[in-house]
Amino acid sequence: MARAFPLHKLRNFGIVAHVDAGKTTTSERVLFYTGMSHKIGEVHDGATVTDWMEQERERGITITAAAISCNWTPSLIADRNDPELKYTFNIIDTPGHIDFTAEVKRSMRVLDGAIVVFDGVAGVEPQSETNWRYADEAGVPRICFINKMDRTGADFERSYASIINRLSPKAVRYQIPWGSEENLKGTVDLLKMKAYTFEGEMGMKVVECEIPEELKATAQKYHDELVERIVEHDDAQMSAYLEGVIPSYEELQKTLRKAVIANEIFPVMTGSALKNMGVQLVLDAVVDYLPSPVDLPPVKGINPDTDAEETREPSDEAPFCALAFKLQTDPFVGQLTFFRVYSGTIKAGSYLYNASTGEKERLGRIVRLQADKRTEIEEVYAGEIAAGVGIKDVRTSNTLCAEDKPIILETITFPEPVVAMRIEPKTKNDQEKMGMAMKKLSDEDPTFKVSTDEETLETIIAGMGELHLEIIVDRMKREFGVEANVGKPQVAYRETIQRPAEAEYKYVKQSGGKGQYGHVKLRIKPMEPLELAEGKSLPKNITREDHYEFVNNIKGGAIPGEFIPAVMKGCKEAMARGFVAGYKMEDISVELFDGSYHEVDSSEIAFRLAAIHAFKEAAKSAGAVLLEPIMKVEVTTPEKFMGDVNGNISSKRGLVEGMDDRGMVRVVHAKVPLSEMFGYTTALRSMTEGRASMTMEFDHYDVVPPNVSLEIRKMRGVKDIETEE
Repeated sequence: MARAFPLHKLRNFGIVAHVDAGKTTTSERVLFYTGMSHKIGEVHDGATVTDWMEQERERGITITAAAISCNWTPSLIADRNDPELKYTFNIIDTPGHIDFTAEVKRSMRVLDGAIVVFDGVAGVEPQSETNWRYADEAGVPRICFINKMDRTGADFERSYASIINRLSPKAVRYQIPWGSEENLKGTVDLLKMKAYTFEGEMGMKVVECEIPEELKATAQKYHDELVERIVEHDDAQMSAYLEGVIPSYEELQKTLRKAVIANEIFPVMTGSALKNMGVQLVLDAVVDYLPSPVDLPPVKGINPDTDAEETREPSDEAPFCALAFKLQTDPFVGQLTFFRVYSGTIKAGSYLYNASTGEKERLGRIVRLQADKRTEIEEVYAGEIAAGVGIKDVRTSNTLCAEDKPIILETITFPEPVVAMRIEPKTKNDQEKMGMAMKKLSDEDPTFKVSTDEETLETIIAGMGELHLEIIVDRMKREFGVEANVGKPQVAYRETIQRPAEAEYKYVKQSGGKGQYGHVKLRIKPMEPLELAEGKSLPKNITREDHYEFVNNIKGGAIPGEFIPAVMKGCKEAMARGFVAGYKMEDISVELFDGSYHEVDSSEIAFRLAAIHAFKEAAKSAGAVLLEPIMKVEVTTPEKFMGDVNGNISSKRGLVEGMDDRGMVRVVHAKVPLSEMFGYTTALRSMTEGRASMTMEFDHYDVVPPNVSLEIRKMRGVKDIETEE
């Protein structure tokens, strides 16, 4: 089966935004205009294609990233049925709510470009900043779309200024709106210097016309600014421009494309998805400015056999290499594994090598997705996104490749959960089903963690927020038939140390027969970020995991090599049990620098127990402290309630960092501990006659004040700890 379209005509891009910026509405227009759906589904009617889960339709929010494949012919081409002019899009519609941020993070890793949607009234909002940061980390080129220009209070210039000030000064106006609020008529293209209106059913027909008289001066001013910004990225064009020669439209387009792909310019477009204005021109811009897989550098990875860095070209002829970025449980076909192919091709029925685990698996079937509907395909090629059926032992972030050419791609790192709650099944039957449901849901969602409280043996689930856990419990009930009782949400505290310390411990036990002997000397210190030079790997004696580092500095065989893993395991166990209030310890570097052994009595158990005791001894004098999640909070409120809102935030140990105007309302920016934020939305509504709203997202962990730490320890029944100051 030959490739259906050339690789340079493929675009893999995502649609990202803060919750309620109109992202799913934009996606629905994309599906309609590309011919994938024959009716536009609206979020408020619960009839959208990309929000296909029951919970999404009930709540009007996106929970899971939906993948869609479709074709697009640029909107101003006369013969739009010519197959030679078609482009293929793989689009991922991602959630905007902070609790489902993992979906955005993992999607960014496999996309080549993104459309970032902003609300024309609110401009940049907290989740817009997080999404932008994820895109920066992944080096994803972006097009900005200021949506909802038909809304009362919409202000293109204010929204544009918020992008420049809060996200990147590299953004530049590519369009301006023609009218606003109820008088929105269309858009003006500042590069082509033409205006556009959208006519016919659902604005299907894009009509090009002259710029209206009242906008000509403004358009000319911004056109000059745009041209200046473009020619900066081409020396020949810059020289000609300085001599008074304006490059042609085609030349400017070519240079702008290069600058967008290099993340040097972010074009800003505008319109209203709900009123069917501007979406087709955004799709045209995807074709013109966002990269195809061949426009990007080859993907880098590490050969697991040699530890050397290798690359894979985006070509069907190169060895097969793909990244599994998402797992999804499907009621009809079992587990779906979404993967992005970086090089080579793979056929249904062939074997895959999972370089991350060293296992081989058979790829039963391959499907191409349109949200919850799927089309079976025989073969998938370089650059494409598809889902595999029948791959059992694959986890998010695993690399799938050809066995004779192994490579491990960079893994996706996910934020740690910040909210936890206790959960118990209602009946014995539910207990068995709950274990299976939790396993599947935690495989699907790396930010959902399940653990057992060692003292009470209760099951604890942890996630990114109250809504996240609420949805998980709801999914358990609907998809797996599990009835469960849940406790109140609790904060996922962490512990760490503030200074270096060392300790030794000799574990000796004689009980008749064979004794036990293990002796270790440890140093612990706060873990520091590690900057490795390109192509360099960690020294052999250092093991690094998330938030934990183990350094083996044993000289002259003081402890035999076979006991070192037991020491490492003991330290990890001690960290998992915590020291201050029984919470997991993080960001600690442990160095094993000396010890001794007994030829007969030494064992792995003895060294593991010696390590646990030595770690606890060291923690006593290392200034162990409790850490709590601090949230970035944004409250939008009418002016008259500002005093009450600020006072209330201060009473919650919060710090107000700034205030600004947004049309008729004020916006308060603050950092507040998560423990103080449960039930805040209800309190805020009653304080402001129901007129204020808030959004919050995780920002960082910080040390808990001593008085609050004491309360938490009392609540958990932990006696006061002896710490050496």
